[in-house]
Amino acid sequence: MSKKFTPTPHDSLFKQFLSEKETAKDFFAVWLPDEIKSLCDLDSLKVESGSFIDSEMKNYQSDILYSVKTTKAKGYFYLLIEHQSTPDKLMAWRLMRYSMASMQKHLEAGHKQLPLVFPILFYTGEQSPYPYSTNWLDCFHDRKLAECIYTNSFRLADVTTLDDGDIMKHKRIALLELIQKHIRRRDMTELMNEIVTLLSYNYYTDNQVITMFNYLIQEGNAKKPMEFITEIAKQSEKHEGALMTIAQQIEEIGIQKGMQQGIQQGKAEGRQEGKIEGEKQASLKIARQLLEKGVERDIVKLSTGLTDTELKNLFKD
Repeated sequence: MSKKFTPTPHDSLFKQFLSEKETAKDFFAVWLPDEIKSLCDLDSLKVESGSFIDSEMKNYQSDILYSVKTTKAKGYFYLLIEHQSTPDKLMAWRLMRYSMASMQKHLEAGHKQLPLVFPILFYTGEQSPYPYSTNWLDCFHDRKLAECIYTNSFRLADVTTLDDGDIMKHKRIALLELIQKHIRRRDMTELMNEIVTLLSYNYYTDNQVITMFNYLIQEGNAKKPMEFITEIAKQSEKHEGALMTIAQQIEEIGIQKGMQQGIQQGKAEGRQEGKIEGEKQASLKIARQLLEKGVERDIVKLSTGLTDTELKNLFKD
């Protein structure tokens, strides 16, 4: 009679035992710290899927994941066990990844708050005792700095609370902060003087300015956007050429022209087609102008919404 072997006999044995509820209850009765065990209704243990997919779409899997109801409040949390027979210096980080993946699955199931996940490393290797820390902060080169970052509130850069005068002192980041602070709140023409002042410092490249004003056209609420851009262009010697190109081309064949063409056809379908065609022609002509001026292709693509193929075909006869 031939023997049947599994490729991972240690894991298979472990999972076979720990997948049984009564066995798992005895395991947790031994290994859970009292303060955690007191929160668990071990009779409610349920094996959950321990397979996850990370941001790079690579499958990874913890050995056993349980959900368990709590004894002191509504809801439940998770108990995670990872079986290892070989020491791994970054094992604590792996346990943290598994824990976070479990939290994400909990949210995707419709819950509104993160659950607690209590990880346990079950070790059976030849080297004894286990040689590495199970605190994930020890996986960093600078434990003290990591603890400072990850045990405190994250830094918040809330530009909505900043005074405009303070923003104006922020040098090369000032224009981005100022525009995004007010993009949903006020007519951008009210910021004319501040924008002109910042552009006069010569902090910004043409590509940055072009991208910024395309953003203003798409997301801003200036009552007369073409006049707004034209006036800034007149007062910004360094960026006048790039800004005037945008203003002139959009004014000539912009979205409004496409909409009017559709309306004249007298049909809803015609209005939509006219609008789309007008937008497309405006984007193509602006893209050609910007590329001819040496603006980077990625910036042109981002600013106009055109595809790589459409940009490539611009200069084909």
